[in-house]
Amino acid sequence: MAHTLSRKIAVFGAGYIGLVTGACLAELGHDVVVRDIQPERISLLQSGQIPIYEPGLGDLIIKNKERLTFTLNADEAVARAEIVYVCVDTPPTSAGDADLSRVWSVLHSLEGAAHLAAVVVKSTVPVGTGARARALLDDLGLHGVGYASNPEFTAEGRAVSDFLSPDRVVIGASDAETASLVEELHRGVDGEVVVMDIPSAEMAKMASNALLATKISFINEIASICEATGADVGNVARAVGLDHRLGPHFLQAGIGWGGSCFPKDSEALKQLASNTGYHPQLLSAVIEVNNLQKRRAISKVKDLLGTLEGATVALLGLTFKPGTDDMREATSAVLAARLLAEGAAVRCWDPLARPEAVEPWASTTRCESVLEAMTGADAAILVTDWPQLREVPWEEARGLMRRPVLYDGRNLLDPAAMRDLGFRYLSVGRP
Repeated sequence: MAHTLSRKIAVFGAGYIGLVTGACLAELGHDVVVRDIQPERISLLQSGQIPIYEPGLGDLIIKNKERLTFTLNADEAVARAEIVYVCVDTPPTSAGDADLSRVWSVLHSLEGAAHLAAVVVKSTVPVGTGARARALLDDLGLHGVGYASNPEFTAEGRAVSDFLSPDRVVIGASDAETASLVEELHRGVDGEVVVMDIPSAEMAKMASNALLATKISFINEIASICEATGADVGNVARAVGLDHRLGPHFLQAGIGWGGSCFPKDSEALKQLASNTGYHPQLLSAVIEVNNLQKRRAISKVKDLLGTLEGATVALLGLTFKPGTDDMREATSAVLAARLLAEGAAVRCWDPLARPEAVEPWASTTRCESVLEAMTGADAAILVTDWPQLREVPWEEARGLMRRPVLYDGRNLLDPAAMRDLGFRYLSVGRP
């Protein structure tokens, strides 16, 4: 992709969003330096290794290595830049609010950088952050530096394509010049650009994730009702999804949502509303349904086994979704904790889960294959719908188990076929 006007950009944060943003901006023709505070991460990137798994990202970084550099030095990154992108994480505090300390740290590091044209925040932040950021920039003497909110709407596993061919590019800016600059940075991106005020841009990100989370919790609640009435949630979802007003997306019943966005953003939006004195009843219910959904799986397995005390349970899949190595807020962590609390031994398999994310599970056994995980197990729970799980020799797996209980938390497998193989097979919302 060629760009008509190359800009010099500093991206703060080399996580999922920062790396994808930096690589894609370089792909668009810009000169990008990515800064992070983790020496190990920057060292890996400087040596040509990618510290996270994201399809297509490594190829993009290699392709654009002449326009893409990595550093630990904030001053070096800022000195070379015309525009600074803030892509640091904003984890929840103990009160459920977003922790903006990393955002403020980046802004403080810009003191004296009056040469900058703009600061663009891509991190997910609460509504109202823009006003506080603008005030801080002014306090630092950066009155002439523009400020924009440019929230990300990328899904892990397809983040590169989501950046380069998005449904929309949302730009929140208080002045037309800054909005035009950020729009220009995206020239070559195949997606509609929507310019608005900063608070609306900040809210658009949180509202989008909250609505997607709502759809998932909704279909999971329908699945529970289907189980009680004999209906099949797969048939129900198919019929509902064919309604053009509703669409089929995010209507797959399962074991609950996780990841770096849905839990954090839903909770942050709930706290944001609560802090203003408004009780967000719908959002509270969405979160509650999701929390219960994970625990229902344990209850069902326990009912079949009679007790979890002394049982061995295999967790098939650990990451919060297939196509990523991300363990943040993964459903598997809740399941493992509950199983251990009930006295069960836990064996687990995943093709990509990062070892550092799994090793703290000191009381679980990490297995190299699905069959190894299921050997001697009293029950198996399919947690992540990895496509590899469709190819498992299930008849052989059945023979390796002590008791053939299989809970399909993603409705990945065919119920009749699994029962024909001798499994006591349970799934979500299906008879």
